[in-house]
Amino acid sequence: MFVRVSTFAGSPDQVDESIREGREQIVPAVRQIRGCKGLLYLVDRTTGKAMSVTLWETEEAMRMSEQAADQIRGESVQVERYEVAIDEPF
Repeated sequence: MFVRVSTFAGSPDQVDESIREGREQIVPAVRQIRGCKGLLYLVDRTTGKAMSVTLWETEEAMRMSEQAADQIRGESVQVERYEVAIDEPF
């Protein structure tokens, strides 16, 4: 499995709005991308910083999703990609 991590700078007063937008617009759009296995959205309500983590079936699926992800993501501070070396749910 592979993940793409996108970091966003925001303001604390916009966190709830970003979560609402994520649920209503981002999640449905990401679900449509082939090979996507899930999405996490992490927020720091104190700073307004947020991170989205999308999980991908294969590295190829992650690469093939880049253009669609760029359109969905908009302006992000940083985008990083990783291979999941350990996946051990508890």
